Amino acid sequence: MHTSRGPLVIIGGAEDKQGDCKVLQEFVRIGGGKQARVLVFTVATKLPVEVGMEYVEVFKKLGVSDVRTFDISGRDSANKDTAVDLVRDATCVFFTGGEQLRITKLLGGTRIDAALHDALRKGIVMAGTSAGASMMSSTMIVDGEGEKSPTLAIVQMAPGMEFLEGVVVDQHFAQRGRLGRLMSAVAQYPHHLGLGIDEDTAIVVEQGTFRVIGRGAVSVVDAGGMTHTNLKTVTSDESLALCDVKLHILPQGYGFHLYTRQPITDWEAWKAKHHEELKA
Repeated sequence: MHTSRGPLVIIGGAEDKQGDCKVLQEFVRIGGGKQARVLVFTVATKLPVEVGMEYVEVFKKLGVSDVRTFDISGRDSANKDTAVDLVRDATCVFFTGGEQLRITKLLGGTRIDAALHDALRKGIVMAGTSAGASMMSSTMIVDGEGEKSPTLAIVQMAPGMEFLEGVVVDQHFAQRGRLGRLMSAVAQYPHHLGLGIDEDTAIVVEQGTFRVIGRGAVSVVDAGGMTHTNLKTVTSDESLALCDVKLHILPQGYGFHLYTRQPITDWEAWKAKHHEELKA
């Protein structure tokens, strides 16, 4: 598993924008506080002006004076020098919700894509909510049904933007009953961890670990030790058998080690003990 050097803030959607804005406040804090230079990507949404202005107002309310939006309607725009310069000038990047396939189709393989990966290696903070969360992984969920038992038919997968490898991310998790579809995804990609993130909840990924912040919880599905599945013998709409799959439910204050696949039950205590490891 490879994680980028810069922190990732992966949000389950519907984050608070009216109250204390805990998740967005943390994104701003680690991105430089009032000195942050925030670039909001509205590529995923079909309403870029409305969605962009909403986030501009929120980030300015949180004390950030330098907030810009970036939207494109074609891949040619993602290859321009001006677009690359916007990424290089930002201290943090935020991807809004919408449709994750719009992000990969418009940005994948472009100069903007390369600039974003380069910026991560240099320490930029990157966040994404809803569709902007799903696209973070190398393999992403693009569609599927909620509130159903695992079957091959209830989830559709596609390549993501590869900002975080070794995981599959699902969002609006508890609110839309998506455990079945995440387990269906992980059954097909058992080498990946499944991360189901509730609304107004996020994981902050740094140095091979993540911590949970926000109102809900994060569900981690680990099929690495799975001893049996009927994946090869069932039709697409027949129920999957999955034996010895681990499930961790982690609220705020908990964390997870992505390399060892172990939960961290007291993040603050773990951070104090491994302070130098997180700085490395």
